[in-house]
Amino acid sequence: MIEGKNETLQYRFDGPEHLPALILGPSLGTTWHMWDRQLPELTKQWRVFRFDLPGHGGAPAYPAGSVSELVGRLLATLDELGVQRFGYAGCALGGAIGVELALRHPERVASLALIAASPRFGSADEFRQRGVIVRTNGLDPIARTSPERWFTSGFAAAQPAITEWAVQMVRTTDPGCYIASCEALAAFDVRTELGSIGVPTLVLVGSDDQVTGPAEARTLVAGIPDARLAVVPGASHLVPVEQPGAVTDLLIRHFSTAWQPAFDSTTGQIAIPPVPLKPVQAGPAQSSPIAEIAPAAAVVPQPGAAGRPDPYDAGIKVRREVLGDAHVDRALSQADEFSGDFQEFITRYAWGEIWDRPGLDRRSRSCVTLTALVAGGHLDELAFHTRAALRNGLTPAEIKEVLLQAAVYCGVPAANSAFKVAQQVIREETTPEE
Repeated sequence: MIEGKNETLQYRFDGPEHLPALILGPSLGTTWHMWDRQLPELTKQWRVFRFDLPGHGGAPAYPAGSVSELVGRLLATLDELGVQRFGYAGCALGGAIGVELALRHPERVASLALIAASPRFGSADEFRQRGVIVRTNGLDPIARTSPERWFTSGFAAAQPAITEWAVQMVRTTDPGCYIASCEALAAFDVRTELGSIGVPTLVLVGSDDQVTGPAEARTLVAGIPDARLAVVPGASHLVPVEQPGAVTDLLIRHFSTAWQPAFDSTTGQIAIPPVPLKPVQAGPAQSSPIAEIAPAAAVVPQPGAAGRPDPYDAGIKVRREVLGDAHVDRALSQADEFSGDFQEFITRYAWGEIWDRPGLDRRSRSCVTLTALVAGGHLDELAFHTRAALRNGLTPAEIKEVLLQAAVYCGVPAANSAFKVAQQVIREETTPEE
């Protein structure tokens, strides 16, 4: 097990050493124990490698703010262990790691299974809002509502011990690492890249998954050239826990047919074949609920403009990350011939030139912005920049200190009005949903 290294992950192996490696990736808020009930059968054919996300399951709390960073840590761990090529199955955030592996490091992945996964997980706003809730209230509100997101109501009622286990998994996660994982999911979007995945892929989803359900699964299958779909009846988001037998059977069928390393009798080792230049066909062996879906049309990237890049693209990205999609969509939809040029102006120069500069982090820029808005008496903008400050990582206590500082230099009446606006926004943004 790796302990105390921020470039690697906490892990464990199960199964005979001579068998090929199969990696199992966890969902956000869970530990490697979510795969316990798959082990007895999987370890008959593979040496199973499980890992914990940073700050999960007692793992060292070194936050990773992007899926690519998590992939880097996983590969660094596997490199230390001498594992070069492997099958990979991941659930939710673990599935995003699998997609990133197949896209950026195809030579390492022999076959892929994506469970409760999506090319884009909801909206960035949803995950950044979850980060605000955790930063203000801790993980208890998220933990209490996890069973209703992860399991069908019938399963949760019939399996109180598993339900309580799920709650405790979330409660014992490091809050900073949980928030960083939310940021990783907020930024993850590979919808235009799915056609580049060149390994046999099983997309598996619970029929009652309300988080990343069958619609998201079909998007993956339509975009990945050699992908098949499996819908597990009577299961929600954490389908390996709720329907372990069905998931185990589907994984065995997929990895046994789509990836079957040859055994070299001379050396007594598994002979790993070279990476194919074209996607390998998974063969005809399939039965319900697996079905093929035609691949989506290839997306042709548009060439960028020559010379200095237009700051508009960077600006709209930063503007959405800071203010939220809903706010930006509303502002752009209200623009007309009269105000459209102004919206383009602030996107290009305020957000693309200033907010995107490397000299200050976004927390610092929020502090400066709040102070300037108090000084100018711009209470409407103060409201949505208070929301932005929460999204950028400021706590309510830190926002209070900014406004107290502003009271000294901008005047008590201005700060009094600002406190009323900020107080209302903070109440709205940090009250957990029941």
